[in-house]
Amino acid sequence: MNSKVMRYGGVFLGGLAFGVILIKGRIASWSRIQEMFWFESFHMYGVILSAIVVAMIGVQWIRRLELRSLQGESIKITPKSADRGQMIGGVLFGAGWALTGACPGPMYALLASEGLPAVVMLLSALMGAWVYGAIRARLPH
Repeated sequence: MNSKVMRYGGVFLGGLAFGVILIKGRIASWSRIQEMFWFESFHMYGVILSAIVVAMIGVQWIRRLELRSLQGESIKITPKSADRGQMIGGVLFGAGWALTGACPGPMYALLASEGLPAVVMLLSALMGAWVYGAIRARLPH
């Protein structure tokens, strides 16, 4: 079988498993996300904090073991600074997350489990991406 199919097939299956975990763990649940924004439950904060810890450990492993990408390229993690555009984008992202009750990460998992409300969310995300593309040149970068 084609090596690309084999290589990316594993990535697809990993993403599929991750989506199932998000849905079964109610991490992609509208009610859980609303509880987080209303400070009614620690569930989502615990998930986010554990994801930060796992990411920190993962970045350290990548650096120390000098891991490579699927294409065999060296992975370089460079420090980034925050600017005004990122702050505005973060506020818009958070507002969209709070209004829709969904993060773009599990959007396709939500599509499979939630149906029509997720279609509205997906179309809104696509529209937002289109608007960004249309005004990108005028935004601070």
